[in-house]
Formats: sequence, C-alpha cells, structure tokens
Amino acid sequence: MGFKQFVVMGILIAGLCLPQAVAAETKIGVIDFQRVLEVSEAGKTAQAEINEQGKKMEMDLKERSDEIEALETKLERESMVMDSEVREEKVREVRIKINDIKTLQKKYIADFKKMEGQIINQIQKDVFQVVAEMGKDDEYSLILEKRAGGVVYASDAQDITTAVIEKYDAVFAEKKASQ
Repeated sequence: MGFKQFVVMGILIAGLCLPQAVAAETKIGVIDFQRVLEVSEAGKTAQAEINEQGKKMEMDLKERSDEIEALETKLERESMVMDSEVREEKVREVRIKINDIKTLQKKYIADFKKMEGQIINQIQKDVFQVVAEMGKDDEYSLILEKRAGGVVYASDAQDITTAVIEKYDAVFAEKKASQ
C-alpha cells in the first residue's frame, strides 16, 4: 500500500467515524407546547381564566337577548292597543337593541381572541425561556417544538415535555408566590 492509498484510506476511516463522534455529542430534545398548555399549572390557570371571561361575556349577551325577547313579547301583546307612532317607536327601539347586541357580540369575540392570544403568547414566552435554560444547563444541541411543522417523528426518548412542565410549574409557582 502506497502513501496515497494510506492517506485515502485514513480519510475514509475518519469520514466513517466522524458522524458517530458527532452523533455521540449531539443531544436533541423535543417539546409538545400544546401538552404544556394543557397539563402545566400555568396552562390550567390560563384556561380557567379564559373560560371565566368567556362565560361572563356569554352571560351578558344572554341577559341582553332575554331583555330583547321580553320587549318583543310585550310589543306583540300590546301592539293592537298601541298608537301606530308608539308601536313604530317600540319596533325601532327593539331593532336598535338587536344591532347593539350584534355589535357587542363582535366586540366580545375580538376581545376574547385578543385576551386568549396574549395569555398564550405570555405562556409561550415563559416556556421557551425555561426550555432555553434547560438547553444550556443540560447541554442540548437542539430543542424543537413538536407541532411547529418541522418534526415529523421523534422518539419518546427525545421528548422532554414532562421535564419542561415540571420546571415551568416550579417557575410559575415562584412567580405566583411573589405576587
């Protein structure tokens, strides 16, 4: 074997061994943010807050709808004995209230979506900060979010969601205690 062949053989052997050496040093983790939202204390608290606000909005709309129904029922009952001008005024009043409730419903939907987005964005920011700290502390080379579209498959061994939830719950509890 000549010197050239020896060098080529050495390069081939090094090339075959290099991926194994790199793979041994590469530590990859995957988190499922949706599961963090569903299982973590912050996620449960946020879901309860979102549901509570939604119920308040729903109750307000229901009360206003009931009020309109009562006005319509009264109008139907009394329309025969009412002056036509008074009847027209009452019909106009009902139409205004119906338009008001439709406008309020649109506002509530927009407010609800905005509030939900803000809460989820804050949780995501906090969780990703925890993940970044875990990445540094535990020497991960890469941590991916499972549902972000980039992960087609990851073994359960790479899933660090449970550890993230535990650490995030601890951070959330500290935050809550300091308030």
